[in-house]
Amino acid sequence: MTELDTPKKTIKIGVTGMTCAACSSAVERTLNKADGVDEAVVSLATNNATVIFNPDLISEEKLVDAIESIGYGVRKEKLELLITGMTCASCAMNVENALKKVDGVINASVNLATRKATVEFNPALVNLSVLRKAISDVGYEIEDSIEEDALSQRRRIERNERLHYRNRLIVGTIFTIPLMVFMFIDMAIEGFMMLNAVKYTMLALSTVVYLYVGWAFFKSAFKAITHFTSNMDVLVTLGSSAAYIYSIVSLTIGGPLYFESAAFILTALVVGKYLEAIAKGKTSDSIAKLLGLQPNTARVIRDNNEQDIPIKEVLVDDIVVVRPGEKIPVDGTIIDGITAIDESMLTGESMLVDKKTGDTVIGATINKNGFIKFKAEKVGSDTVLSQIIKSVEDAQGSKAPVQRLADKVSSYFVPVVIVIALITLTIWLVLGGAFGYQPILDNLEQNWYTHALLNTVAVLVIACPCALGLATPTGIMVGSGKGAELGILFKNAESLEKTLDIDTILFDKTGTLTKGVPEVTNIIPIQADYSEEDILYLSASAEKGSEHSLGDAIVRAASMKNLSIEEPDDFKAIPGKGIEAKINGDLIILGNDSLMNSYNIQVSEKITKDMNDLQLLGKTAMLIAKNNEIIGIIAVADVIKESSIEAVRILKDLGKEVIMVTGDNELTAKAIAKESGIDKVIAEVLPQEKANVVKEIQQENRKVGMVGDGINDAPALAQADIGFAVATGTDVTIETSSVTLMRSDLTQVVDSIELSKATLRIIKQNLLWAFLFNIIAIPVAAIGLLNPMIAAAAMAFSSVFVVTNSLRLKFFKPKIRDKNND
Repeated sequence: MTELDTPKKTIKIGVTGMTCAACSSAVERTLNKADGVDEAVVSLATNNATVIFNPDLISEEKLVDAIESIGYGVRKEKLELLITGMTCASCAMNVENALKKVDGVINASVNLATRKATVEFNPALVNLSVLRKAISDVGYEIEDSIEEDALSQRRRIERNERLHYRNRLIVGTIFTIPLMVFMFIDMAIEGFMMLNAVKYTMLALSTVVYLYVGWAFFKSAFKAITHFTSNMDVLVTLGSSAAYIYSIVSLTIGGPLYFESAAFILTALVVGKYLEAIAKGKTSDSIAKLLGLQPNTARVIRDNNEQDIPIKEVLVDDIVVVRPGEKIPVDGTIIDGITAIDESMLTGESMLVDKKTGDTVIGATINKNGFIKFKAEKVGSDTVLSQIIKSVEDAQGSKAPVQRLADKVSSYFVPVVIVIALITLTIWLVLGGAFGYQPILDNLEQNWYTHALLNTVAVLVIACPCALGLATPTGIMVGSGKGAELGILFKNAESLEKTLDIDTILFDKTGTLTKGVPEVTNIIPIQADYSEEDILYLSASAEKGSEHSLGDAIVRAASMKNLSIEEPDDFKAIPGKGIEAKINGDLIILGNDSLMNSYNIQVSEKITKDMNDLQLLGKTAMLIAKNNEIIGIIAVADVIKESSIEAVRILKDLGKEVIMVTGDNELTAKAIAKESGIDKVIAEVLPQEKANVVKEIQQENRKVGMVGDGINDAPALAQADIGFAVATGTDVTIETSSVTLMRSDLTQVVDSIELSKATLRIIKQNLLWAFLFNIIAIPVAAIGLLNPMIAAAAMAFSSVFVVTNSLRLKFFKPKIRDKNND
C-alpha cells in the first residue's frame, strides 16, 4: 500500500496548560510541522487539538510527545489491567499489539511475568469497554477486581494457576508412568506393545492424559487460531496431537505406536508449567513482605469509645490509639503521649526514635514503650507503605529497554517455528520417500514417514517462546523487589537497567552529603574559669528564646548533655550579628566579631585566628561574652554524614567522577568537599541552575547521576540520566527522580549501581539462555537427533531455568563495601 492509499486517521487530543491564543497557536504550529500530520486545528475554547494524520508515518504517542515537548500537557488516563489466558511471550505481544491498534491508545505495555497490561489512552476516545473488546478479540480476557487490591488479585490468579497445573500434573503422572513402563518392557521383550491388550490399554491411558492434561493447551490454541494469532499452546497442540492421532491411525493399520510420547509430552510440559508457576509466585514475595508489615486492624475513638476496625475503614482525622508493642496502622501526627518508635522498616536504623506531641508517625512502624493517640492524616493508598508498594509494583510492571529484542523475536516466533516444522516434515518425507534415504532409519528401526513425524513433533515441542518472554520481566521483578528490601525504590525498569551506566555523580551538599541540621561541633573556652559545659549552658540559656536554626542547634546540644538551661530574663535578636540576653542578671552576648565590636569588646588576634580556622572548615563560629568579656567560642555546622565519606570513596574506587554542586559559598563548599573526599566543587549555583550544570556535563558524552533532596534539586534530578532523590520523612515517591533512596545513607547510591549491575547480568544470562536454547535445540530436533519426549522435557526446563535464575537476585547482598572494609 502506498502512502496515498493509507487511510488517514482523525483524533481529538485534550491539551492542558493553554492560557491564551498564543498558546493554542504554538501547539497548532508544532503539530502541523510533524511528519505525517495532514492538518491540525487547536481550539482554545475547548482545549482540544483535532489532528488528521497518517498512522504509518506518525503514532498517537509521537503526537502527544510533540505537544509535551513545548511545555503543554495532554489529558490522558492510565489503566493497569490484569490479563488472563496468557501463557507465553507471543501471548503478551498479541495483547500489546491489539491494544496499540485501538484508536485513542497512546501507549500500551504488557508484562508476561506480572500478567499486567499498562495502557495510556485518550479518555475522549477510549474507555474500559473498548479495551476489553480489543483484548477479547485476540482471545484473552481482563480479570475483573471485586474489592480486591492488585497484588491480592494477582496472588489469587497465581494460586489458581498452581492448583490447575498441580491437578493435571497428578493425573498426568498417574497415567503416564504405566505407559513409560510398557515402553521399557517393549525394549526388553520385542513385540510386547503389539499385544492387543497392551495396545488398547495404552490408548485408554493416553486418551485420559490427552484430553484432561492437554485440554487447557488445546483451548488456548483454538482461541489463538480462531483469532488469527499464535502462541506456544499452538505448538504444543500440534506436537502432541500429531503423536496421538498418528498412534490411533497406526493402531488400526498395525504400525508403530507413540501413545507414550503424546502423554509424556503433555505431562512434562505440565511439570514445567507447575514449577514455573511456583517460581513466578516467589518473584512477588518482596511486595507480600511489605504488605505483611501492615496491621490488619486499627483502634480508633468513635462516639467516645475505642473500636477495633479493619485498617481499610480508617478515615482521615480519625483519632487512633496505639499501645506499647503495637504497630502504627496509618500515618498521622501525635496529639497525646510520649513514646519511642522502631522505624527500621523505613530507615534501616535499629535505634528507636523518640516521639512526642506534634511529631509524625508512620504506618507499619512499631510503638515500643508509650501509650499514644494520634490523628490519622494519610490512610489507604496515601500512606508511606502504600506509596512504597505502588512504586515497586510500577517498576515490576514496566518494560526495560533490553526487552525490545525479545519482544520483536516473540512476535514472529511461533509462525517461524511452524514453518520450520513443515520444512522438517517435507524434507524428511522427500529424503525417505523419493530418495530412499535409509542409513539413520536402519539404526532406529523406523520407517521414513514415522521418522519424519517424530522429528516434526520434536521441533514443535522443543521451541520455547516462554523463556524469551520471562527472561527480562522476572529479573526486573526480583531486582526491583530486592531494591525495596534494601530501601531503594527504582521508578521503572529502565532506571534499574541504566543505573549501572552512570560514570559521573553529582552530589548536592545540604541534606545530602550533610545531615541538613546544624550541630554544635566545637566549644573552645577562652577563660580558665569556664569549662566547655559552662559555655554550652550559658549559650543555650541565651538562645532559648531564639527561633534561629543555629540557636536550636545549641539548645539541642545542651539537652543531649542533660543540662538544665535557664529561661533568659531579657532577650534581643540582632539581625546578621547574633543575640543579647540576660541570665541571672549577667549580660550574655553571643554572635560574630562585628557584634563584639558594637559592644566595644576587644577580640584578640589569637581568637580571630581560631575563628578563621573554624570558618575554613565550613563552620559558623560564634563568640560568647559574659558581662563584656569574651569567655569562649562555640562553632555550629551542618555536619557531614559518615556514609558520605564512605560512599564517595567507593564511587571513586569504581572509577566514577564525583562532583559537589551547591548553592553555598565556595569556602564552605570546599571545606565539606575536602572532608568528604570530593576533589571537584561547583559552588554558588542556584537550584534552577543545577539542571544546566548537569546538561553541560552530559554534553561531554557522560552519563550523569544527580543525588539531591527531590525538592530544591527537582530540575537537576529530572535532567540527569539517573536522578537519586534522598527521601525525607513521609515523602518516598519523588516524581522527578529515577531512584528514591529511602534511608539517608549515601552508600545506597553504591548499592543501587551494584544491584543494577547484578540484575542486568541475570537478564543477559536469561536472554542468552533463551536465544541459544532455541537456536541450537530447534535445528538439533529438525535433523533427527532429539526424541520428542526429551524435547518436551528440555522445553519445560527452559522456562523453569529462566525464572529460578532470576530468583537468585533474592540473595543479592552489596559486596563492594565488604571488600573495601576488609
